[in-house]
Amino acid sequence: MKNQLPLGTLGWPFVGETIEFISCAYSDHPESFMDKRRNMYGKVFKSHIFGSPTIVSTDAEVNKFILQSDAKAFVPSYPKSLTELMGKSSILLINGSLQRRIHGLVGAFFKSQQLKVQITREMQNYVQQSMTNWKEDQPVYIQDETKNIAFQVLVKALISLDPGEEMELLKKHFQEFMSGLMSLPINLPGTKLHQSLQAKKKMVKLMLRTIESRRECGISKVPKDVVDVLLNDQNDRLTDELIADNMIDMMIPGEDSVPVLMTLAVKYLSECPTALQQLREENVKLKKLKDQLGEPLNWSDYLSLPFTQTVITETLRIGNVIIGVMRKAMKDVEIKGYFIPKGWCVLAYFRSIHLDDKNYDKPYQFNPWRWQDKDTSTCNFTPFGGGQRLCPGLDLARLEASIFLHHLVTQFRWYAEEDTIVNFPTVRMKRRMPILVRRVES
Repeated sequence: MKNQLPLGTLGWPFVGETIEFISCAYSDHPESFMDKRRNMYGKVFKSHIFGSPTIVSTDAEVNKFILQSDAKAFVPSYPKSLTELMGKSSILLINGSLQRRIHGLVGAFFKSQQLKVQITREMQNYVQQSMTNWKEDQPVYIQDETKNIAFQVLVKALISLDPGEEMELLKKHFQEFMSGLMSLPINLPGTKLHQSLQAKKKMVKLMLRTIESRRECGISKVPKDVVDVLLNDQNDRLTDELIADNMIDMMIPGEDSVPVLMTLAVKYLSECPTALQQLREENVKLKKLKDQLGEPLNWSDYLSLPFTQTVITETLRIGNVIIGVMRKAMKDVEIKGYFIPKGWCVLAYFRSIHLDDKNYDKPYQFNPWRWQDKDTSTCNFTPFGGGQRLCPGLDLARLEASIFLHHLVTQFRWYAEEDTIVNFPTVRMKRRMPILVRRVES
């Protein structure tokens, strides 16, 4: 029958299936919501989550079509609390030529050799400063450490802010801002959303002061950070307010996804001694070579470590730092026989694809060797999304993880207590993953 919706259920009135979706997401088996419905209805099904009727896709080809579609077919769609916090000018929400312009400018800067050199230098310094304070008789909380490091590195790349009182104040406001991203969409004094909006206002003021200072001192024609890149552009739509808003949105990976990637890599390596040993041997060999030559490691050295890159790739697959993306259909769309009505939301869910035994042998097993002869440019592997909204910082995320792992395995041996070996959502929620370390001579 033409224009027939996928199978599924819209759940309870008003709330739909949101409560079950969220409770599963924060359980030890976050894919259980999807697996149950996949078994009942197939890889694409209808549901009702976050206040909207939604087509959920766990089909790689359908997801590829959604990711590569332009704004005539699909536009970003997120829960109301998130869209209110981000604002209408967020790069996550805007469409068309302005989105492409900002994405292109930021992406080109993030890929530049100049920034890779800077990121490598800053990351090495912050990692070394952090690890110098580690004590053998006290637990080291990996996610706390990596959050601190990654946030400082990213803020330096965005607005050239160095560690200090202003950085600590920004971090405090940013954590308040982040706490409301998935809150109830009620903006009243005392609510999470209200507190987050107040925190964002304070950050916007700080960003606008930075921008004003740049304009007064003269904008550098050779950009040293993302603010310079955007201020140098002649597009009238790139207002100071829009730039300030987007600086805040671009800090999210430094607080969330990049630290989670590094934390999960440590978790999976702790559970796989063979992989840890091979990673250590590869990195120790490189360190000794560079020490003999009297040269510091540069960004290309880190990214040239083949087994390290397979460890990061496998961590991205099994850890699913980004579980999926949400879009809204701007017109009736049919993909592979599945009908998506205009106005409905679509959740392109990556986790189920990355953990599908039809795509990966023993998908729940951490096996970095599977990537040694496997192409990562496939629709079955989308850890950073895809299409026009492919994460512009994906290379930097890999670089930061490579630097952190290199310094960790060449300077320390460690073990994690039994109760710290937890699944991905719990790592993100509880800020745990303590390890006990012992310094070694490499």
